[in-house]
Amino acid sequence: TTTPEYHRWWSKRINDNILEPREECVRSIEEHLQVVPSELDIIKQDFEKKSSELGKKIEQLEEEKMRLGLDVDIHKMEAEKLRKGKNNVEEDLDSLKMDYKKLRLSIRTACLDAQGRESALEKSLLKCRNEEAILKARVKEIERSLHLCRSRNSMNELRASLSKIEELKEKIGELEDALQNSELRVELLERRNE
Repeated sequence: TTTPEYHRWWSKRINDNILEPREECVRSIEEHLQVVPSELDIIKQDFEKKSSELGKKIEQLEEEKMRLGLDVDIHKMEAEKLRKGKNNVEEDLDSLKMDYKKLRLSIRTACLDAQGRESALEKSLLKCRNEEAILKARVKEIERSLHLCRSRNSMNELRASLSKIEELKEKIGELEDALQNSELRVELLERRNE
């Protein structure tokens, strides 16, 4: 008769008492030979990763700074166009006012000289009134355009863009300081490990 222990031993043996290894204890040779990275290697990898991330952030911030610089230039050009347009509208308005005064004067003169030319004057008067209505409408349109030009506030937009650029410059400076501090830390760790 065999004991239960013997029976268990007998079922596990392979060749001449060599037991099969248990599956949970089996590790490959690669796992046994795997090199564990040192603390310095881990810190170097972290530093390189952070350095790469900071480099990407700096590139993004510089691109955004360049875009904002272009926006500022565009706003300046638009402000200049608005100034020129405003000057042109004011000149047109002054010219129309002068024409309107001349027209009123010619209407008065025509009205005083009414004897013998009543029918011609009536036609002239009607024509003058039509021109007057057209000129009044044009004056209102020009005054409306002038008001729109004056109400635009592009200088505030320019100031906002410039302050955004200054903020970006400060962020870039902070990131460069952080990068320099990290490089110094890695250098100190390398010296300690030597």
